[in-house]
Amino acid sequence: MSALREITLGNLLKETADKYPDNEAVVYVDRDFRLTYAEFDDLTDTIAKGLMGLGVKKGEKVAVWANNVPYWVALQFATAKIGAVLLTVNTHYRSHELEYLLKHSETENLFLIGQYRDHDYLTTTYDLIPELRDQERGQLSTDKFPHLKRVFYLGHQKHRGMYSIPELQAMAAMVTDEQYAERQAQLDPFDVVNMQYTSGTTGFPKGVQLTHYNIVNNGYWIGANQKFTPGDRLCLTVPLFHCFGCVLGVMAAVNHGVTMVILEDFVPLEVMAAVDQERCTAVYGVPTMYIAILDHPLFTRFDYSSLRTGIMAGSPCPVEVMKRVIDKMNMREITICYGLTESSPVMSQTVVGDSLRHMTETVGRAMPEVEVKVVDPETHEECPPGVVGEVCCRGYLVMKGYYNNEEATRAAIDKDGWLHSGDLGVMDEDGYLTITGRLKDMIIRGGENIYPREIEEFLYTMDGVLDVQVAGVPSRKFGEECGAFVIRKGDADIEAEDIIDFCRGKISRYKIPKYVTFVDAYPMTASGKIQKYKLRDMAAELWPDA
Repeated sequence: MSALREITLGNLLKETADKYPDNEAVVYVDRDFRLTYAEFDDLTDTIAKGLMGLGVKKGEKVAVWANNVPYWVALQFATAKIGAVLLTVNTHYRSHELEYLLKHSETENLFLIGQYRDHDYLTTTYDLIPELRDQERGQLSTDKFPHLKRVFYLGHQKHRGMYSIPELQAMAAMVTDEQYAERQAQLDPFDVVNMQYTSGTTGFPKGVQLTHYNIVNNGYWIGANQKFTPGDRLCLTVPLFHCFGCVLGVMAAVNHGVTMVILEDFVPLEVMAAVDQERCTAVYGVPTMYIAILDHPLFTRFDYSSLRTGIMAGSPCPVEVMKRVIDKMNMREITICYGLTESSPVMSQTVVGDSLRHMTETVGRAMPEVEVKVVDPETHEECPPGVVGEVCCRGYLVMKGYYNNEEATRAAIDKDGWLHSGDLGVMDEDGYLTITGRLKDMIIRGGENIYPREIEEFLYTMDGVLDVQVAGVPSRKFGEECGAFVIRKGDADIEAEDIIDFCRGKISRYKIPKYVTFVDAYPMTASGKIQKYKLRDMAAELWPDA
């Protein structure tokens, strides 16, 4: 393939299933759940028809709040096949975040699992939507969420007000093949198919709208740069709700007929066992995941000889870690990716054959069919090689825009179609890009993007807090942790533990400040702007052992 393809997710899956019907598509080792591409395609048709039978229309949002359970990937394609928009929900979300997402996105349909780790999703959902307990299924009417129509349980059990997976599949009988074909004929590769909420520096998260065209093509090139073939078996350990899972993973695999060996959660022992047992040729992860595998006491008990490639992304890779991954895990063709949700997400990637220096000190070169440049943040003039500036990209991969937020869309994508990343980088004479810092105040904790403004807005609602600033604290384990610099109101009697307690159960655990200190004032510029970089410097001094 030398040009970009205009094809929907549904047609792509059908094409792959026709080419490689007996190749395994989805494997869950721990429960012996296996589907060939032909079987997987059939399952997605059944679920798609079931959704249609329940009245899901083209353009409706279908939110999925679940870890990597077996039906997650099926929903990714089933929704696409009827023109619905898959809305991925972060598994760490708590009630405050879920309420915002459902309201802002105007979601009509919600799928959820029972619980994730210590969080009971069912209780949270019933607390937010008490009408579920006594209203007829599919006829939901709630003042708090006026657009929400249906709630589904992503499993076989029955729960009040929710459809189960078997009930959804049974509804497929309500839709004829002709009706299904008619719906599919209405779809366009440039329709929005996926929506992901990414936190913003202006406060609350924004809904990034991605099209079939965006993620089909990005997935193809991500796989091509790893030299994926139908003989490859990808161990997918990263969350599907992230682009890392649903695009770098799923879309790369389906484009190339690759088998997806999916783990519900990242557990080092289960990753090692899956690679060994399934003879995986690729594995994905952020650097901390690879470190957890390499340092596991049972690491040497497993066979990694089948491994060849994969992706390390999310945060910079230490040279020594990369050397160990290549030597100890046999991943001599591992690649590095860089991008953001708004760029579908990968704009640059190393390729098989790049040097160790390029694999550890850079994030590769621009993807095929994509333009990447570094510009002066003030003048927007392109920087010469070796000069630091803001990283921008242009091409098929740029999002359609933020949902119901034209102002933020215009701020992110300039009049010439360049998406501004907010990241600082430098490009060498050969086009290799190195990320050097951030224009925006984002914190990256173990691959999770955290925007201080979102946490600050939440903490402003706490009694006794006059002002609060959140900044990154350098961390050996996670790269960065959250630190909160709080100014108390008058004689307010609040301590660090009170701040942390206030956050528990209301915002995602990874966003809760691990470090809290109280200050009388913030470092400011002459024009009155808070100097976040000085807070980061203070954090490094205050908590040197983080």
